[in-house]
Amino acid sequence: MPQHYLGIDVGTTAVKALVVNELGSVVGEAESPLEVSVPRPGWAEQNPSDWWQGTVHAVRAACAQADIREVESIGLSGQMHSSVVLGDADTALRPAILWNDVRTTAQCRLITDGIGKTGLRRLVGNPALEGFTAPKLLWMRDEQPHLFDRVRSLLLPKDYLRLLMTGEKATEPSDAAGTLLFDIRRGRWSEEMLDALQLDPAILPPVLPSTVVTGGLTTAAAEALGLRPGTPVVGGGADNAAAAVGSGVVGQGAMQTSIGTSGAVVAPIERPRVDPAMRIHSFNHAVADTWYLMGVVLSAGAALDWFRRALSGPGGMPPTYDELTAEAAAVPPGTDGLTFLPYLTGERTPHSDSNARGVFAGMHTGHHRGHLTRAVMEGVVFALRDSLELMRRLRVDATEAVAVGGGARSSFWRRMQADVLGVPVVTVGPQGGAPYGSAVLSAVGSGGLESVEEACGAWIQPLDRIEPDPETAAIYDEAYERYRKLYPRLKRHFSEQAQD
Repeated sequence: MPQHYLGIDVGTTAVKALVVNELGSVVGEAESPLEVSVPRPGWAEQNPSDWWQGTVHAVRAACAQADIREVESIGLSGQMHSSVVLGDADTALRPAILWNDVRTTAQCRLITDGIGKTGLRRLVGNPALEGFTAPKLLWMRDEQPHLFDRVRSLLLPKDYLRLLMTGEKATEPSDAAGTLLFDIRRGRWSEEMLDALQLDPAILPPVLPSTVVTGGLTTAAAEALGLRPGTPVVGGGADNAAAAVGSGVVGQGAMQTSIGTSGAVVAPIERPRVDPAMRIHSFNHAVADTWYLMGVVLSAGAALDWFRRALSGPGGMPPTYDELTAEAAAVPPGTDGLTFLPYLTGERTPHSDSNARGVFAGMHTGHHRGHLTRAVMEGVVFALRDSLELMRRLRVDATEAVAVGGGARSSFWRRMQADVLGVPVVTVGPQGGAPYGSAVLSAVGSGGLESVEEACGAWIQPLDRIEPDPETAAIYDEAYERYRKLYPRLKRHFSEQAQD
């Protein structure tokens, strides 16, 4: 009898559900859009109940497409860092504060000053940044004490779904690592960090392995989803960890490069390594006894989308991506000296500077639209290389990069990645992203496959491979040096501009 596994991902813009059969083929998929509330500039919130409604819609639609009413197990993944605070009777006390909310600058400064960078490296392996979960709790304590005093539980988005599905509170290491409350080396909540921040450990859920069954669907949840009561729900993973599993990036020597709205470089490692300056993240993977380094580019595909939309006049249609790419391809590598910093909304890796802004440098009358487009695309890949260079300093390198995200659909951009990063760039199938990775984890957790590594070997296949060209790579090395020198020269200007 055919077996099916369900993966669910709670993203920022949509809940996605994906049904995979025992051969690893996607037989049903659907998504339900989500809205982000912006009560004030720099704030970003969502109502947790919207995640559940989106899940019900997406799961029913995906299962209808697959023509099934039963799955072997369910895996969960979701946006990292976002905080769900529950009171008595497990009701949400306020909307969830999301990962891209920047209201907690003062709390991050308080954490850094109180614990020190050395303490943060030792206790949690990551810096205090606005996106992480712990600063959000401190903000609540400072600004909404009437609600903070009522907090009984803290959950992450996918784990809130777990609660509604199973009645159980639990998380797993890859998501816990993004809270700034988790000891990534020991794989448990950091008592010392909690003590320093005066937070009650009782509000935190148990941390279980990503492939462990954490509970079964309750009768009410099963009825809502159209599935069988008791269906096992597996631990799952944070979105980046699950996406890495979904592209087969599960062991040292592999690397994933992502160009979506934002960008990321993910490289699994066999033991935790922390950059002395914490310019790059170190998190637990969704694979047992594995960690990963991650660098983040805040504006990746978003930078090209911004540029495309900026070219349209009032009421006019912007050029298509294919038109822009064709024009960019006619320009030589290095863009005749034109350089673009893709810091439209600040930058995470390696600068952690919310004041940084986008810049075209070296422009002259010989440049045309194709030059500008190519400079934007090169700037995004140079930003990915910033992360890879930090990883190499930590003696972590890759034999190849698996390209994912919307940018991976462009062979031109993939070729650029190969030449700039200096490693072969491959694509794999199925291209299911985080929900596919969570389906893999669910298959392992329910016994359908022996291990994550076995599942990836059996289900995920290479589709395309681009080798770096040595001559072009040498040109990009020079262009990257121009790019790399720009930010230090402009940092003071960015800071002064932010104060105007």
